[in-house]
Amino acid sequence: MTTTLILVVGAIVLLTAVYISWRAGRLDRLHIRLELARESLDAALVRRTAVCLELAASRVLDPATSLVLAAAAHEARTAGPEEREHAESDLSRTLRAVVDQERFRDRVAATPAGTDLLEELGAAVAKVLYSRRFYNNAVGVTRAAQRRRLARTLRLAGHTEYPDFFEIDDTPPQALAAE
Repeated sequence: MTTTLILVVGAIVLLTAVYISWRAGRLDRLHIRLELARESLDAALVRRTAVCLELAASRVLDPATSLVLAAAAHEARTAGPEEREHAESDLSRTLRAVVDQERFRDRVAATPAGTDLLEELGAAVAKVLYSRRFYNNAVGVTRAAQRRRLARTLRLAGHTEYPDFFEIDDTPPQALAAE
């Protein structure tokens, strides 16, 4: 009788330890996924900024429009962590204002590298959109896992803070969304 009780209690303790270990491993994998999604988002934002700077320097746009686009791209590139969302949203709005001008596609396509530049710009804008969605999805799943009672009670996430969503205006220009 005592031996059976010890085996049952041992089995329960072992199963509990395995479950806790599995939850901790899952939380660790979620944090790794979150870091990779953040790196992908950063790379997409940097790429979009580079393409915007290339467009501003292409001499396709009038000087004032080029200057406004270059300034917005520079602000997005040099913004600190606190101002990044605002600067990236400003770049999105500026890019929409530039690309959605009348006959923009015709003017750019008329230049030697214009078609390639339009394709690159469209790809960069789409990559930002998808990368941000993927990152925000990873944040939501990670936050939900960190909020579980077991994770909070046993501090399975250590002392890490809840990750923050990355909220920017990433609506693509209509001229690029039509592709």
